[in-house]
Amino acid sequence: MSIRFNFGGDEHIFGEVSEEMSLTSFFTGLSMTNAVRTAGIRGVTEICPANASFQIRFNPDIVKPQDLLSELKSMEEAASKADPVLKTRIIELPVYFQDPWTRETCLRFRERHQDPSSTDLEYSARINGYATVEEFIAAYSGQPWFVSMVGFVAGLPFLYQMVERKKQIQAPKYLRPRTDTPKLTIGHGGCFAAIYSVRGAGGYQMYGITPAPIYDPTRKVRYLSDDMCLFKPGDIVKFKAIGRDDYDATLEEIEANRWQPTVRECTFSLKDFNSDIYGTNAKLMELINGR
Repeated sequence: MSIRFNFGGDEHIFGEVSEEMSLTSFFTGLSMTNAVRTAGIRGVTEICPANASFQIRFNPDIVKPQDLLSELKSMEEAASKADPVLKTRIIELPVYFQDPWTRETCLRFRERHQDPSSTDLEYSARINGYATVEEFIAAYSGQPWFVSMVGFVAGLPFLYQMVERKKQIQAPKYLRPRTDTPKLTIGHGGCFAAIYSVRGAGGYQMYGITPAPIYDPTRKVRYLSDDMCLFKPGDIVKFKAIGRDDYDATLEEIEANRWQPTVRECTFSLKDFNSDIYGTNAKLMELINGR
């Protein structure tokens, strides 16, 4: 695939790897941003990877725009041939699906939804071919998710389900955005899951809530003391479905600053994943389960 480059104002170059998201597109973009970071190009001030694209910010008083563009284009062939192996982490995140807070919120905004007569979970289960909400939740939490980008709101991750494309869960955004979404809501729009790092407006379908903070600018949460954002592009996330008792117990541990998520270092090979999706996922989940 050929990267399409465009200038964004006087200080940005935008690289579009593909019009659709895939792990191959993501890895090409990641290889490009890693190459730019390693090259240490004088005048480059920020590097921002996204789902299937990336953006480079530069100081035009230090590096000429056309010179930087030429250098990026020279990196493209090497990036497309880069061995798609990533040293990363798998993180287990507890999620209370069918919680009372997102349910109350979704009922307040039914006139903005495609199906005012059902909840977000009921609607999403039906359009994805699941007979029950419980089956839908099992599918949602049964396979890992890949963090393709972090942003839009500080600390908010976008996650891409690691299954074959025909089995990916998809759901449209609300017809009109809500003016309220509970903090730490697990939402879904298109083929992406997202975790709302703060309370605010939103349009994604709401499925549950995690007790675990994922963004702390004060860095007082024990596992966010070094980095205020939990997630980074390339992280792998496994949702763990929990009930109200486990949610309350975890929240109590978090408030006492004793809790932290299970995190395991791992290596992800795109080639191995494409040749055996579920075998690769099973090995990743064995890591998180301590086997």
